[in-house]
Amino acid sequence: MILTGRSLCLPSPATVQELFFVARDANIIPDISLDPVLTTFLSLDSSAALQHQYAFLQRGMSREQQSAFSLNLTGELGGVSRVTYGGVGVVALALSMLFDQVAQQVRAQGSTEGDLSTQGSGAKRIFGISSSSRIGWIIYSYLGLIPGIANNQEKMAETTEIYDNLLKLELLDHYERMTTKKRMSSVSMQQWLVGAAFHLHMRIHQVRLNSVPLGTVESLRRAYKSGLGRLHQDYAAYLRRNIQETGPSGTQGPRKHRTRGRPRQTYTLRVTNMICSGNHLFNDSQVSPTISSGKFNGTSTPNATADINRICRTNGSSEDFGLNVPIRSDETTVGMENRNNSSGFKRDEEVLGLLVIEPLRNVSHSVQHHPCQSSAIQEALVTRIMDAQDLERNRNFFRYQDRIFRSFVRQRDGFELKIN
Repeated sequence: MILTGRSLCLPSPATVQELFFVARDANIIPDISLDPVLTTFLSLDSSAALQHQYAFLQRGMSREQQSAFSLNLTGELGGVSRVTYGGVGVVALALSMLFDQVAQQVRAQGSTEGDLSTQGSGAKRIFGISSSSRIGWIIYSYLGLIPGIANNQEKMAETTEIYDNLLKLELLDHYERMTTKKRMSSVSMQQWLVGAAFHLHMRIHQVRLNSVPLGTVESLRRAYKSGLGRLHQDYAAYLRRNIQETGPSGTQGPRKHRTRGRPRQTYTLRVTNMICSGNHLFNDSQVSPTISSGKFNGTSTPNATADINRICRTNGSSEDFGLNVPIRSDETTVGMENRNNSSGFKRDEEVLGLLVIEPLRNVSHSVQHHPCQSSAIQEALVTRIMDAQDLERNRNFFRYQDRIFRSFVRQRDGFELKIN
């Protein structure tokens, strides 16, 4: 049977699956699904979830740590042991965060190493987004205030209204940037989704506090439901524009053996925060003059740019072409030895293929396929990645039935600290 050009350019499902696994193992498959912590505490089961977390944290503590845990929590709550609406919605979510923070502090007491790991963790992430982002900052700041004001209904209503307006304006601006200013990305998509989910439950809590009418919540829910449908379509189109794949090339020619007695040449280049995009190489910091001039340690290398392109690889990989590269290193020195039978990089060896999901998400690979299959592979990967997202959970969060919606509003569970 003679294969036609058209059938030759259709990749097998196994090829697409293998490339998807390569991306997954390199941790470059994006996730735009709602964080399970968020959906757990912004649910009708929030009170039970908070009680379970409170008991679970204490079971892992000594008797002295349990006493310190309860004492510190009481101090954070203004000297009281009961929190109004503490078991529901945004208040339950705030208490959940507080429990985790206080538990870490209690375990770290008396341990220098524990203090360093707790305080030096860098930028925090909250429900899958950075707390330093504008949406993340609004949510994180509001949740940090709740434990101290939850029992003061007037103060709680006033503060919630302020942060509701801040978040509403930021979400409108964020949505416009994604849909009309081409600022779509996995990060921006996740930020909007978390912000919209949280904002809806801020509004529900305002209904509990008799601050806003019930109709404002329903109209907000419908607006976010409609917006999410549009964003899912735009996100798929975004992936379609950005996913690029090139297969590995074959051997470039016969190997040149080093002449006996000839001194070995070692080229050293410094790679700083290198990023691959498609078939191009970008560097987000200034390239060393020795690299840009094609010289390494005073040795002329006319093909320096080509050699740099060959080692372009996603962050998080520990080895490429036999080169030992520390994981998550921002600045890495790579030694390349031009010698026979070594594990170093050789210009006559096979050059790996490259899979780019979106800017800052790329990985080298060795999955063999015909060059003309790349276009079909890219389209198949869009479908595969979208299928990997829990889009149904996202949709369900904004399309619950009226009876469930009214059950949210009727939630009144408080939370009582059990002090030993």
